Amino acid sequence: MKIVFKFFISILAIFLIVITYLSLFGIETDRFNNQIENKIKNIDEKTEIELKKIRLVLEPFELKLNIKTVGSKLKNQNGIIELESLKTQISLRSLIENKFSIENLDISTKSLEIKNFISFIRSFQNTPELFILEKTIKKGYLIGDIKLEFDSDGNIKDNYEINGFLKDTKLSVLKKYNFKGLNLTFKYKKDNLSLNDISFSLNDLNFLSENISFKKDKDEFLVDGGISHKELDFDNNNLDILIKPFFSGIDFKKLRFSSNNRFSFKINKEFEFNDFNLNSKVLIDEFSIINKFKLKNFFPNVKENFNFSNHELTIKYLADNLNIDGKGNVSIQKKNDTLAYSINRKKDILNFKTSLKINNNPLKIKPLNFEVNNALVQLEGSKNKKGEIKIEVFSISEKQNQISGKNLNFNKNFEIIKLGMIDLDYLDKENQKNKIKFFALKNRYILNGSSFNANKLIDELLSDDKKSNFINIDSNIEINVDKILLDNEYNLLNFNGNLSFKNKEIVKANLDGSFSNNQKLKFTINTNDNKKITTLYVDKAEPLVRRYKFIKGFDKGTLDFYSLKETGISSSTLKIYDFNLKELPALTKVLTLASLQGIADILSGEGIGFDEFEMNFTNKGDLMTIDEIYAIGPAISILMDGYVEKNKLISLRGTLVPATTVNKLIGSLPVLGKILVGSKTGEGVFGVSFKIKGPPKKLETTVNPIKTLTPRFITRTLEKIKKN
Repeated sequence: MKIVFKFFISILAIFLIVITYLSLFGIETDRFNNQIENKIKNIDEKTEIELKKIRLVLEPFELKLNIKTVGSKLKNQNGIIELESLKTQISLRSLIENKFSIENLDISTKSLEIKNFISFIRSFQNTPELFILEKTIKKGYLIGDIKLEFDSDGNIKDNYEINGFLKDTKLSVLKKYNFKGLNLTFKYKKDNLSLNDISFSLNDLNFLSENISFKKDKDEFLVDGGISHKELDFDNNNLDILIKPFFSGIDFKKLRFSSNNRFSFKINKEFEFNDFNLNSKVLIDEFSIINKFKLKNFFPNVKENFNFSNHELTIKYLADNLNIDGKGNVSIQKKNDTLAYSINRKKDILNFKTSLKINNNPLKIKPLNFEVNNALVQLEGSKNKKGEIKIEVFSISEKQNQISGKNLNFNKNFEIIKLGMIDLDYLDKENQKNKIKFFALKNRYILNGSSFNANKLIDELLSDDKKSNFINIDSNIEINVDKILLDNEYNLLNFNGNLSFKNKEIVKANLDGSFSNNQKLKFTINTNDNKKITTLYVDKAEPLVRRYKFIKGFDKGTLDFYSLKETGISSSTLKIYDFNLKELPALTKVLTLASLQGIADILSGEGIGFDEFEMNFTNKGDLMTIDEIYAIGPAISILMDGYVEKNKLISLRGTLVPATTVNKLIGSLPVLGKILVGSKTGEGVFGVSFKIKGPPKKLETTVNPIKTLTPRFITRTLEKIKKN
């Protein structure tokens, strides 16, 4: 028994030693090579494996053998994949029962070129995704671990895993998006791919991401993840590719910013992107867009580019619905203003809500003579695909000044084409009070209020049908204003009537008003059969005439104006009666050169009176042809003609005759002369002819004495005397 016991103990010890050795060190054998090679053949008959000796390590408690080989190679028609190791397990039971079956297979690769690896995989599993991936990836390296499990029939189960990392990968997507230096770790399970610790450059812009996941859903992949970056500096090319597609109609010029983004989207078999969602936190260091908004009428110092800085904003994009909320500095003119905004774009409609704090920059509304340097501007509205803008509500506030309105529609040229209401309560740049309301009522507009400074409005009315650059409304306007300020001295009371606009022109008008001493003003326009007749009559001409800067010291006078416009040509007559004139530089120079210093001194002193002034002229485009200017007065009489090319050239010629000569002429007439003048008429007949020519700011004047008056001058003088 002792011998049997010792033998049993020895056998047990040997068994334990063998078990321990097999568990710790294992053995090498090629006994299982054929089984493994056949299993690879079952996966793909075109794929072969080249095995070296296999090491077997015992798992005594699980009754399994771990099988491992290193330095193996997978081969097929598309190339060779070098393996770092290949591992599997078999059960001792299947080995004892001679029913060898590989339950799993773990494959670890060496560093592989990604294109070669994908090409290899496509040889036994050719999917659209792999084809796209092979065309997209230009270079890069991969190390992977593949874990496979098999069912009893030798088929791969759905619980397989592929883990690994990519290094120095380069991709090109749609020939526009170039990824370089892509490094990441990955984990792939059936229909699920997770990418972690990602770093890459997109079109030379550096990005980071903690995780991006891909999940297959029917025939699409759902992509979800996040990307962050610091101070990306976009050039024009990257702006065109990465930014502008999401902001149609805006021309980006420069962009530098940091952001943290979460996103999701779907990719179909054709590699088309759908259902894009985005949530971003953005800090803009510098941002510039080209000014295409024609804001010169509002911001006189507006720049060619709008520059944004220190902007914090959030961006949300969901199902073609883009929302942007932000605030920061904006440079529209010379100094920075403060801008807060909320933007929503859905398909072709852009809704916006903004607040602009203007800091020491001019804000101007020229037709209203409104200008401030500090103001709060608030807008809420929308823009459609045609470039038309609708302002639902707006306000401009500056101390006690307030301009507000609602339902203003602008065309793409930023002209008002429709409005609901504008309420004005402000002091203009001339420190005049304006308090009026302009609103729509059915199919017409109403303008009423207590006071309005009409300086700019008069400019429009007296500018020979000058078209407005601000309003483009085809409608009737009814006017009823208690007091119209013509300038700092003259007011027009009870100003009322109506205007009709068409194609930015006044086609019909009938306006009346009175001065404090019951002197009248009446303005009319009538358009029929392509003929436009304009009339203006004013009992007090002074507030209108003295608006022209080259005439100073105009006093008194009655004005009567008539104009007929047809086929683009207007023929006009302007008459002014019983007025006094001072400081007319052109006339002063003529008098001085003609050695009529006495009259020149009177002109610059107390002024020269005129009984009548008449000007007949035609306008065609920028050319004014003066058929005749005739003025007669106690001191001098003048007859002129010529032309004026707007802002380019003035050319006038004429005759100037002192009053003594006129009296001599009249007195020489039989009977009539003695009655009108008497026997003492002064000395000899003389006068001067003159020419005035040159650019408006460099006029040259020449004079020549004459001994005989022209028949035309004599005839016109007698006509005036007879008429009087």
